[in-house]
Amino acid sequence: MSELAQRVVVALIIAPIAVVSAWFGDAALASLLSIVAAVAAWELCRMVRGSGIEPLEALTIALAAALPLVSHGMRLGILRPSAAWFAVALLVLATTTVFRRGLDRRPIAVVALSMFIALYTGGMLSFAYELRYHNYAIGRVGQCLVLLLPVLLTWSSDTGAYFAGRLLGRTKLMPSVSPAKTVEGSVGGMLLSVIMCFVYVRYLLVPHGQLGLAPRGIVFFGVAIAVAAQMGDLFESLVKREAKVKDSSALLPGHGGFLDRVDSLLFVLPVAALLLNVLLIPAPQS
Repeated sequence: MSELAQRVVVALIIAPIAVVSAWFGDAALASLLSIVAAVAAWELCRMVRGSGIEPLEALTIALAAALPLVSHGMRLGILRPSAAWFAVALLVLATTTVFRRGLDRRPIAVVALSMFIALYTGGMLSFAYELRYHNYAIGRVGQCLVLLLPVLLTWSSDTGAYFAGRLLGRTKLMPSVSPAKTVEGSVGGMLLSVIMCFVYVRYLLVPHGQLGLAPRGIVFFGVAIAVAAQMGDLFESLVKREAKVKDSSALLPGHGGFLDRVDSLLFVLPVAALLLNVLLIPAPQS
C-alpha cells in the first residue's frame, strides 16, 4: 500500500472517531483527549531520551492522560478548579525522583521535563474540552462549531502554507529549525486562515451557532491561529531535529505519530480558547 493510501485509510478511521467524540462530548471527548495525550506524551518521552535527562515516563504519561479527565470532572462538579492539582503533581514527581533517582541524577531537571511533557500534551489538549463547552456556545451544534473553528483554521493554515511555499517559496523562514518552511508559505497560511475564518463565521457560526466575530476579530483571530499553528509545528520540528528523528513514532502509517498530527493544535487550542473569550459576540438577529 502506498504512503498516500495509508494516509487516507488512517484518516478515514480517525476522523469519524474524532467527530463522534466531539459531538457527544462529556466522557467520550475527555476519554479521546486522554488517550491522545497519553500516546503523545509517550512519544515525546522517547524522543528526549538522548538529551541526557530522562523523564519519569510512567508518571508523565499518567499525568498527561489525567488532565483532560480533570477538566471533565471539573465540569461535572466532581472536582474543583484549584492550583493545588499542580502542586500535588509536582510533589508526586519530586517524591518519585528522590526514591528512584537519588540526588546524583539531576532531579530538578527530571521533574521539570516530566511536568513540561505532561502539560505540553495533556494540558494543551484539555483546551479542546474547554472549547467544546465554551460559555457562549448554545446547544450541541453551537458547541461543536466553536470547537471545530480553530481545528479547521489550523488545517487551512497548514494547507495554505504548503501550497504557497511550493509555488512562491523563496525566503527561508527558520532554516536551522525547519529548512523547508518559507516566509511566503507562512504568509500564505495566514491568508487562507483568514479567508476560511470569514467563510466559517458567515455561513456556519452565525446561522447555526448564533455566534459571530466582528470583521477585525475575524482577521485577528485568523492570523493568530495561523501563527500559533506554525509555531507549534516549528517547535516539534526543533524537538525532532534535536532528537534526530523524522517522525515522533510510526503508530499512524503515512502520518508518523500522534504528536506529528496534533503538534500545531497543541499551540492553537489554548490561544483559541483565550481569544474566543474576548472576540466571540452574539450573532445579530435577522
